Amino acid sequence: MLPKDHRLRLEKEIKTLFAKGKSVFGLLIMIKMRPNRLPLSRFAVVVGTKISKRAVVRNRLRRQISAVVEKHLSQIAPGFDVVFMPKKEAIGKKTIELENEILLTFKRKTRLLS
Repeated sequence: MLPKDHRLRLEKEIKTLFAKGKSVFGLLIMIKMRPNRLPLSRFAVVVGTKISKRAVVRNRLRRQISAVVEKHLSQIAPGFDVVFMPKKEAIGKKTIELENEILLTFKRKTRLLS
């Protein structure tokens, strides 16, 4: 589980991020990001019912993505709010496959990963 200070929790902040954030697309995931002027980065994972009607599937994706972010937290540049939104293709993928996709998207398109 992500440390509490690294979680993006307030609905207002998430809506602002959706409205004004930069979008980055990968094969399995979409990332929205925006600078936050804080000494740390905060994260949220949003999995809508369009992805799956089953809460078990949506929660599994949330847990997998959160585990990847927590594992690589020290490598991610501070000062950003980030929202992860998996695509339908992410259902049933192993955590290592999601990890590779997230890291590849971070390195290639956002330059947030050191």
